[in-house]
Amino acid sequence: MAISSVLIANRGEIACRIIRSACGLGLRTIAVYSEADRGAPHATMADEAVMIGPAPVGESYLRSDRIIEAAQATRADAIHPGYGFLSENEAFAEAVDNAGLVFIGPPAKAIYLMGNKAEAKRRMLAAGVPCVPGYEGDEQDDLAFAEAAQDIGYPVMVKAAAGGGGRGMRLVEAAGDLADALSLARSEAANAFGSDELILEKAILRPRHVEIQIFADKHENYIHLGERDCSVQRRHQKVIEEAPCPVMTEDLRNAMGTAAINAAKAVDYRGAGTVEFLLDAAGDFYFLEMNTRLQVEHPVTEMVTGLDLVAMQIAVAQGEALPVRQDDIRLNGHAMEARLYAEDPSHDYLPSTGRIELWRPATGEGIRIDAGVATGMDVSPFYDPMLAKVIAWGETREVARRRLIRALRDTVLLGPTTNTSFLADVLGNDAFAAGDATTAFLDEFFGGGFVADAPDGADVALAAALLLDSDRDAAFEGAGYISATQLGWSSAPLSPVPLHLTTDRDAFDIGAECLGSVWSITVGDDLYAVALGVRTGNSVRARINGRTVDAVAVIGDNRIGLAVSSRRLQFERSQPGQQQDAAGAGGRVVAPMPGLIIDILVEEGQTVAKGDALAVLEAMKMQHRIAAPMDGVVNSIGAAKGEQVASGDLMIDIGEAAE
Repeated sequence: MAISSVLIANRGEIACRIIRSACGLGLRTIAVYSEADRGAPHATMADEAVMIGPAPVGESYLRSDRIIEAAQATRADAIHPGYGFLSENEAFAEAVDNAGLVFIGPPAKAIYLMGNKAEAKRRMLAAGVPCVPGYEGDEQDDLAFAEAAQDIGYPVMVKAAAGGGGRGMRLVEAAGDLADALSLARSEAANAFGSDELILEKAILRPRHVEIQIFADKHENYIHLGERDCSVQRRHQKVIEEAPCPVMTEDLRNAMGTAAINAAKAVDYRGAGTVEFLLDAAGDFYFLEMNTRLQVEHPVTEMVTGLDLVAMQIAVAQGEALPVRQDDIRLNGHAMEARLYAEDPSHDYLPSTGRIELWRPATGEGIRIDAGVATGMDVSPFYDPMLAKVIAWGETREVARRRLIRALRDTVLLGPTTNTSFLADVLGNDAFAAGDATTAFLDEFFGGGFVADAPDGADVALAAALLLDSDRDAAFEGAGYISATQLGWSSAPLSPVPLHLTTDRDAFDIGAECLGSVWSITVGDDLYAVALGVRTGNSVRARINGRTVDAVAVIGDNRIGLAVSSRRLQFERSQPGQQQDAAGAGGRVVAPMPGLIIDILVEEGQTVAKGDALAVLEAMKMQHRIAAPMDGVVNSIGAAKGEQVASGDLMIDIGEAAE
């Protein structure tokens, strides 16, 4: 069937990316959106857009009936699921087919067979694909897992049988930790995938995570497009991806590619898919899982092969043969991708929400930005915190790495906290630069957590100068007949203007004087001469103590967002002593963001130590343990299991223990 129109059953950057390819093929595009995504870029890019429900995914993007109804109402020929949501749901693929529509993805049976890790692993073993030793049994009680773990040998990995993406996954290093890991994994898996079935695998320590991109058509043509190295991960979710793998050889690529194709043939696969492996230091590799969809990181493959994977998906879905054969595939240069998240790596990667005050993606040679955000839109707590992908290509790995660092510095998102500084630090790490990163990379080099750089004195001085300059401009506009030379004039010496700026963790007392075109700013004991140059839009070039500084700024009521190099800073203007961090004031434990209380782990009157787990909060598709901020006794509990909480809601109050 020839496809002339496509409905994209997704949102954000992947919906925008699919729309671009579909439009390039001359196809009519239809977007779906929730109430929270009204006016979002993917909804405005498409030729048509249909609202399918409220913000929660269970009432919108996971409502297969509403999505199919939208496709029928807009006379779409096909549905592209993107990734996440319904992309690996065999019931949805079957329902699309039953509705007389084309599902741009693999057959429902292949999704089913590869969607359950236990069944997939049994098939891979039968097909001769190397697999990690583990347990995929029907007995799902704690005792069965404890016995299996003892036989396998610790450490082991607990995994959700019905899904991936790091959800329902826990590393267990000792028998005493297994029960807690099973409980958390079951809860997270049930909430994410609707099934709490688990499997166990032997934990392969310090491997690389290497995946093979495969394609198949209905004419029994199977090819692979080389590999991607996705070893840098946090919470088993990828952060940096690259192609090719830094330690890949031609023989190893052929072996892994053949194994991936055998995996696809074992389930009569069709379309785009990714077979994931663990690669150890000896060059041995083991099957992890097969993702029966387009991967988040597919752009790095596109940039080294020159192929459009979405266009290929559409071609295969309408019955065409693959446009290339295995011998046609050539890998050219090197590509890297960094995932830009709305999260705070210095606070255990806690997701962040709020209004995007400014979005300005980088441009330049070898740079590609896949995004689904815009200035003025809100980052809500209902969806995954990934906002954009920053991708760089170069003739060599080093050129690609340096371009990606530059692109991250030039990509500005002000408003919600992002992981920009963290990504730049990872890319600048010597081990990563040498191509030595494994899945243990973040534990080895950021084991104590990521510590964000505090604003230096020059940053604070620049923020103060910009705020005060904005105040002066506003005063001049309201001054009527007073000339610029008279504004601020006094016959008596002027006292320095006091200013108090705060961030989420620091406070600065500042003194400022305007000396013609230069602001003299005192921050603590340090003096800064700040000359603000020409401003173009939100860009500003300043001279600070004789040094040129380029920055991007957004100034609001008593606040300023500032981007300097890879640092993203938010300052609030307040009275001295006014700022108090409610989340950490004494023993008051408040919800760090909107979410669902999965469990309360303490009782009133219970003694706790600083760092003890108090509750489990689910937000932005992940579960977060809320820890005690101090030693003490639980005075009161202000939230209950199953309750929705808003950011700042009091959850638990801890008082000092009686002597």
